[in-house]
Amino acid sequence: MNEIIFLVEDDLEGGYIAKAIGDSIFTQADSIEELKSFVRDAVHCHFPSESDRPRLILLHIVRDEVIAS
Repeated sequence: MNEIIFLVEDDLEGGYIAKAIGDSIFTQADSIEELKSFVRDAVHCHFPSESDRPRLILLHIVRDEVIAS
């Protein structure tokens, strides 16, 4: 596996949540910088063998914005 993609969204209670697409990996954090660290740790735990671990971790950050007309 060369890459793993995480969908990152705002958490309703504050902070951010990240869910891996295609794998059962989930984490949350108060800031994007903290989330990056937690995602990296979660990927290392989910793929303990370096040969099986994705080389790239991609964060797809989604934000809902309301624009009034």
